[in-house]
Amino acid sequence: MMKWLAAASLLVAMPAMAEPKQVTPLDQGWQVRLDPADPAVKDHPREAEWFAATVPGSVQQDLIAAGRVPDPYIGRNEAAIQWVGLAGWQWRRTIDVTPAMLARRHIELVFDGLDTFATVSVNGQQLLVAANAHRRWRIDAKAALHAGRNTITIAIASPIKRLQPMVLAIAHPLPGEYDSAFGDEPKGRQTSPYIRKPKYQYGWDWGPRIVSIGPWRPIRIEAWDDARLDTLRVEQEALNDTEARVIARLDVVADAAVRRRVRAVVTTPDGRTVAVERDVALAPGANHVAVPLTIARPQRWWPAGAGAQPLYKVTATIGDDDRAERRIGLHTVELDRVSGALTLRINGRPIFAKGANLIPFDEFPARVTPARMRSLLADARTANMNMLRVWGGGYYLDDAFYDAADAMGLMVWQDFMFGGAVTPPDADFRASVVAEADEQVARLQAHPSIVLWSGGNEILAGWENWSDRKAFKRAVGADEQERIGTGMAVLFDRVLRDAVVRNAPGTPYWNNSPSSDYEGPIDTDANGDRHFWDVWSGSKPVERYLDGCPRFMSEYGFQAMPVMVTIRAFAGDGPLTPDSAVMKTHQKFLDGEGNARLQFYLDQRLRPARDFADFVYLTQVDQAQAIAMAALHHRACRPVTMGSLYWQLNDVWPGTSWSSIDYYGRWKLLHYAARRFYALQAIVAEHVGGATRIALVSDAAAPTPAMWRVRAMAMDGRLLKQSSATVVLAPDTAMEAARLDDAGLFGDAPVPSSYAVAELLVGGKVVSRTIVERAVPRDMAYPDPGLTVRWQGNRVTVTAARLARAVMLDFGAVAAQPSDNGFDLLPGESVTVTVTADATPAILAGALTLRSLAR
Repeated sequence: MMKWLAAASLLVAMPAMAEPKQVTPLDQGWQVRLDPADPAVKDHPREAEWFAATVPGSVQQDLIAAGRVPDPYIGRNEAAIQWVGLAGWQWRRTIDVTPAMLARRHIELVFDGLDTFATVSVNGQQLLVAANAHRRWRIDAKAALHAGRNTITIAIASPIKRLQPMVLAIAHPLPGEYDSAFGDEPKGRQTSPYIRKPKYQYGWDWGPRIVSIGPWRPIRIEAWDDARLDTLRVEQEALNDTEARVIARLDVVADAAVRRRVRAVVTTPDGRTVAVERDVALAPGANHVAVPLTIARPQRWWPAGAGAQPLYKVTATIGDDDRAERRIGLHTVELDRVSGALTLRINGRPIFAKGANLIPFDEFPARVTPARMRSLLADARTANMNMLRVWGGGYYLDDAFYDAADAMGLMVWQDFMFGGAVTPPDADFRASVVAEADEQVARLQAHPSIVLWSGGNEILAGWENWSDRKAFKRAVGADEQERIGTGMAVLFDRVLRDAVVRNAPGTPYWNNSPSSDYEGPIDTDANGDRHFWDVWSGSKPVERYLDGCPRFMSEYGFQAMPVMVTIRAFAGDGPLTPDSAVMKTHQKFLDGEGNARLQFYLDQRLRPARDFADFVYLTQVDQAQAIAMAALHHRACRPVTMGSLYWQLNDVWPGTSWSSIDYYGRWKLLHYAARRFYALQAIVAEHVGGATRIALVSDAAAPTPAMWRVRAMAMDGRLLKQSSATVVLAPDTAMEAARLDDAGLFGDAPVPSSYAVAELLVGGKVVSRTIVERAVPRDMAYPDPGLTVRWQGNRVTVTAARLARAVMLDFGAVAAQPSDNGFDLLPGESVTVTVTADATPAILAGALTLRSLAR
């Protein structure tokens, strides 16, 4: 077996030949300073002196840690950090190298991520000029090193200052994403389309503008002699109930013509091993070695809710030189495109995708821990999700994210990192993307959770449909329009598709989101996936969600404020209104004016707010009800519709957004609702045009005996009428069970004072319930629910004397997460909730406010 060396010091003596690769992390001892030649030194002279840096990280993180800039997440501090991204910065550290180390044939510096225009020198000798934050960079530094102390320096230029002269000289720059609110770039003249850097850091309509700079992923030294394993990919060649055939594909770099024994081992979920060895002759340079492996009685990987997630480990070694390991799941993935469909078939079974879009976890990726990623994914799994879309305006996530998704059965729709801007058509840009795509797909291809690669977010839809793109095309003329359009077609239909075919055969590719994959118009119900924003962005009523059945709804959303404890964390303890300056700073939709859209929908649907905390509650109710309406409708449209991914799961900073979980991991009422509307079985009740349509949905693999019932109720608790039937829910289907007109169901009961309760029962237990309102909640005569509470330790029982709609346990400025929230209670019903908090039960009881939709 290969001997692994502790990554501690370069002073360890090493024999000169045929020893294992030695890996030494360079994550300590770095310093950073403002480039002394940068004009910013005039206003920030102190920063031109060396101070401590954290690697991996960014200079913004270092300045915040040193107290030299305020935390941009607090108050209105975002503006105070903008100068940092407009300046050039330098990093340095020293390393001690022994003669024994220099005896190794190769001493390579490996940078997993440099953001972005970076120049690396060793002892004053320039070795690397990097220009893509999404790539790994490797340089042989041996010739620049000497025995004793050596200095590594990294100089990173401001991406805005580097690109701005070029952009300002172009008559019609490429359309980008979001203009800067800070005057550092003229409106409509963005530098971001021209750089391979996480686009969200230039600002989005849910996050701040912090143009980060730094070595944002790990740095290390790799010392080796004869051979180095560059990449290990594991391809599944065949899978049936008897056996699975996989191929371990090793890309090996050799120093000279040498022979090596290559060994590949599969470890099964129950600990059995299958090993294959072969002797290979390696030529100088790049070599490809394929080792076939056969696994008897394979166990298949399934998405959450459809089966188990058995995982296999594949380990490959090249003699004693190097080794690599991948964890895989055995499954087949097909993309059904018949008649415009966008259906994922896993192991031959059509899977309805239930989930959300995932944005970056933080403005500073280096401070996102594996535990934080696992926690968010666990919350998604708890809400009965089976898919997340990794949105294309961020960055390719660490393997720890996909490891967690593999283990939890969460399918991943993986965008390439293109966020909305029109892409440059030049050859150098395309060549950079080719290297990036090959590297990232090869790195991630073994993860069974990745069931779809997509070219990016809204680039092609924007080019075809958006008004600013249409104006751009008119301005540049037919020839330039053709050149740019052809460049995008080459990039998204050939370059990225080929990267998936080469590196992850068997995983489908989708050229953009939304898209029809060049089969017709983009972003329609008839073909491919949709991004539906008539509701919210278009100010249309939420009932518009019921107008059609898309083939796959990959984006739709509705905003809400986070809970009060999160708001107080960034806004402080003073009085607040939706129009408070700090609240507008932390609302990026419509350049800070988005809270007026919240009020617009509250005026349409819900009652007036009593105070700011009640306003926060009402926005969360509005969001939860709107998304529940849409998601349940999508599920009821099965098999026409085969996916519903709302926007968005998480936040990049604390603020008002479309998320169901805020930056600190606190659930909004939407996330509790998602656990209900994404349940294995669900009843859908849609009241439209004086009648209620009842549909039943089951994602179970087997037929399920069930009963549905609809009870018409008066607000005083009287039962007006009941309709019910027993059914057998077919596997993986939605069925219409009934259409009940108001006259037959409610008789002459007044609209505001009558409602219906639709329930689905399996095994005599209610597994899904929805309240049918005959008018928007604003116009319903909800009674005072008469809510009472009883505490036992950290468990609280809430009882309603009368109908209680959207009950929220609100703990104000005390951090607490109830096990359920935002629920309905019928007259006389109780629910017991467990509250997770650091606070004592007495503090929780004193902080609790019960809220409902009653006036």
